[in-house]
Amino acid sequence: MPLTSTVETFSRRAQLDGVMVNAMLETRPHFTMPPKPTARFPRTARLLRHADFERVYKQGRRHFSASITVFYCPRAESESRTSGLRIGFTVGRALGGAVQRNRMKRRLREAVRMTRPVAGIAADVVINPKKSLLSTDFAALQSEVARAFAIIEQKLSGKSVPEVSQNRIAGSQKPEAGSHP
Repeated sequence: MPLTSTVETFSRRAQLDGVMVNAMLETRPHFTMPPKPTARFPRTARLLRHADFERVYKQGRRHFSASITVFYCPRAESESRTSGLRIGFTVGRALGGAVQRNRMKRRLREAVRMTRPVAGIAADVVINPKKSLLSTDFAALQSEVARAFAIIEQKLSGKSVPEVSQNRIAGSQKPEAGSHP
């Protein structure tokens, strides 16, 4: 087989004919991308109203970690249309330009989507990133978010959650005495 490749050009009509044949056979053309799995952050799991954000800030509690600050407040039974956590994000202008702020929100959304507890207590959560979020490893961010959710569940439900070693969260604590990396 030769190392060089040849580029074939098709007329527009030939391309349309190929697409039409594929449409009739109900197959996808070979040049399109495969469909992505639907891994969404559903609207029912998001905190959307300004009043809800204000309530969480004024009446809620805080949890601090290396690259995020998490505010949380339980929802009243009358407000609870859905069970579980509703999560919102706020990124202030002091953290950078629009590109950096949007990147922070995308990273946080993905970390929350991957670690969000399926069921649990009804609470509203607002996550505020710190500037260090842009340079934090994504695995470390995921573990911070998971740890924050575990603490929220522990505090609001009153249950005892097994203590997770702080050394699992990369870069947040010094190694224990006597341990070598």
